[in-house]
Amino acid sequence: MILIGLTGSIGMGKSTTAAMFRDLGVPVYDADAAVHDLYDKGGAAVAPVGEAFPGVVRDGRVDREALRQAVLDDPEALKRLNAIVHPLVGRDRVGFFQRAETQGADMVVLDIPLLFETGGHANVDAIVVASAPADMQRERVLARPGMTPDRLTAILSHQVADAEKRARAHFVVDTSRGLQPAREQVAEIIAVMRDPQRRPTRDPTTG
Repeated sequence: MILIGLTGSIGMGKSTTAAMFRDLGVPVYDADAAVHDLYDKGGAAVAPVGEAFPGVVRDGRVDREALRQAVLDDPEALKRLNAIVHPLVGRDRVGFFQRAETQGADMVVLDIPLLFETGGHANVDAIVVASAPADMQRERVLARPGMTPDRLTAILSHQVADAEKRARAHFVVDTSRGLQPAREQVAEIIAVMRDPQRRPTRDPTTG
């Protein structure tokens, strides 16, 4: 099975790009959605995260904003959190692979916001980056409820820069030109990945 890693900085259109892959019949694993489920009531991460970070569990679910504040600017705290969450996400992803294989999928997309930051890029056959100009990114993000310029700056400080992501990608989907051009780019990526003659060879130096 071909593994495609999809990533992109905040506001770059990654989720929209993921939906386009899904609409074209490629199963998509949404890492953010998996974490959301783990943090929700009954989620496997609620108890261990609550024990590691007292006060972040409210009404039986992890309060993501409280957790963000608990690990903000604290690399050791973030490391503890990742040690809890990453294995749980890994188990969830194995189930996704099994379902996709049962359904006869020849490729899957792993929608992972921090693909490079977590080292996940080393485990995929091709990397797709959703990208747009910085001014468009800023406009999109600041239109979100509760977002501020300072918070955007803080988020970007923890993400690999867009220019570096693009340089390390096998494919870049330009989301600034509208939905139809982006769909055409996604369709072409799928066609290329299904063609052994055109499929890119994974370059270890891309990491």
